[in-house]
Amino acid sequence: MIVNGEKLKTLSVFPSMMTVPDCIVTNANKLGHGHGEAKFYISSKVEMREFYGGEKFKAKCFMLKADLLAYMLAIKNEYHMPTQNYNRKENFPTLWAERLAMINQLDDVVFFDIVDQHQIAGPRGYINSADEGYQIIRKIALPLVSYIYVEKVGSEEAPLYYWKLFVDFDAIWERQNGPLVFTYGKKDKEEPAEKPKSKKEEEKIKTIRQAREGQGKYREQLLEQCRFCPITMISDERLLIASHIKPWAASDDKEKVDPFNGYMLSPMIDKLFDKGFITFTENRHIVLSDFISPFTWKQIGLKNGTFYKTIPMDDKRVEYLKFHHQSIFKGAFDL
Repeated sequence: MIVNGEKLKTLSVFPSMMTVPDCIVTNANKLGHGHGEAKFYISSKVEMREFYGGEKFKAKCFMLKADLLAYMLAIKNEYHMPTQNYNRKENFPTLWAERLAMINQLDDVVFFDIVDQHQIAGPRGYINSADEGYQIIRKIALPLVSYIYVEKVGSEEAPLYYWKLFVDFDAIWERQNGPLVFTYGKKDKEEPAEKPKSKKEEEKIKTIRQAREGQGKYREQLLEQCRFCPITMISDERLLIASHIKPWAASDDKEKVDPFNGYMLSPMIDKLFDKGFITFTENRHIVLSDFISPFTWKQIGLKNGTFYKTIPMDDKRVEYLKFHHQSIFKGAFDL
């Protein structure tokens, strides 16, 4: 990745995503009571110290302004139409605009230090910081639907730690509607419809039904454009998934059913794309995330930078892919 004009080598990736818990966010964002605490449980002490540099470490971390802006755009729907019962959710649209303006005033690179909370007994590893960058995370991140990806970059002698905030779109969808399961073809026997217990539940069932109907139409139109997975060349429709480039939970009503906002992918490729472990350039090259080990990529059979001439690419998809590069892909997109 390139920071302040300097190319920094990726040394390793923290082995787990760090879900932002309710306890560390500021009061306005909280789901529960209390004033919030700055210390952040991220993993076991053994795993944490192996990555950050031993007991009582002090690690120099940074975030990119561009990433923070991308996060705010990705989380906008949740700020404007909350799926969780946040303490100050009635103020969220105003807070979103204020926080976006705050980020726009930041430097391109935001540095902050984190320290090992070694004084806390037990096997759980905690970090803390009083620095501005860390407090920005506490201020803008929404609990349980946000997580952090971390890379160790630079040199082993003087490493830096790149933090990137992401939105968990699957969590947002499931909190709002429950798991969304699509079925295709006719049933032998229609199942009796369950009577909704309340108006709220009736609206929820209606939303899920509309989503399924919209997804079915989206799949049909996408199949007209993409008859096979461009990576595996699988063309059996039963083994293809209509994958969104910009996730359903982040899309407006038009984007949700726009066939240009998608690819037909085989199940493993869909999972890798959906979770941000792969992405595509507008020149039809695949980009692999460092979050997956080189050994695993070899086992999967994918190689970074490979050209796939059959990847559908047009101006509309290029625009959707910009969102994928900034808000979904696990790593810095420098290509």
